[in-house]
Amino acid sequence: MTDRIDDILVPYRPTADRPLLGQTVLLAEDSRYAGETMRLICLRSGARIRRADSLRAAARHLTNYRPSVVVIDAGLPDGSGLDLLSQLAAASPRIPVLLAISGDPDLRDAALATGADGFLAKPIASVAAFQSAILAHLPAGAHPAGPRALSQEDVHPDDAALADDLTLLGNLLDGPGDDATRDYAVRFALGLARSIGDTALERAAMAALDDPALTGRLKHAVLSRLPVRAMAV
Repeated sequence: MTDRIDDILVPYRPTADRPLLGQTVLLAEDSRYAGETMRLICLRSGARIRRADSLRAAARHLTNYRPSVVVIDAGLPDGSGLDLLSQLAAASPRIPVLLAISGDPDLRDAALATGADGFLAKPIASVAAFQSAILAHLPAGAHPAGPRALSQEDVHPDDAALADDLTLLGNLLDGPGDDATRDYAVRFALGLARSIGDTALERAAMAALDDPALTGRLKHAVLSRLPVRAMAV
């Protein structure tokens, strides 16, 4: 009796409608909205996913299991996701697929310079685009056999995930935090605005990024978008 090596490495064979079946994804992402978007995309694609909301949490996940795909946000609350990407790109054995994501498309070059295989700019909603970004770096044996129809679906989480992010932002901007906390909150707001296609919130975040004195306007924009129930909690 003989076993093919790719049957051992990929116990669940990918199919045309679930091309990432057999893959495990570790997502390092602090936004619940973006994390829920990626969870839904992975669900549609057949991949398993675990989410870490910080560098520390991601490192803890990586000590316990080995994913086949790691997707890391460039800006996390306890440091730069690009630093972790650099470490993973240099590791041996290397995780097969390393992707960076960010609400700032200008970080593409810096992300790829870490050794990452690709860069995804927020908003990330297309099932087909996410599948293609991963399949492009997997061996042929991990691809579905035969032709694959590209999904035309975009996914959008429910309002609860967005409310959680807005509540977090409101708390960050309302506190007496230092410059690093303020900068993190403003960049978080910028990424969230781009994820949900809110151009007014994006403009407020960009203005606060350029001029810290305008952070109060960003705070007002965030609080005005919070559901009444979330503001009362």
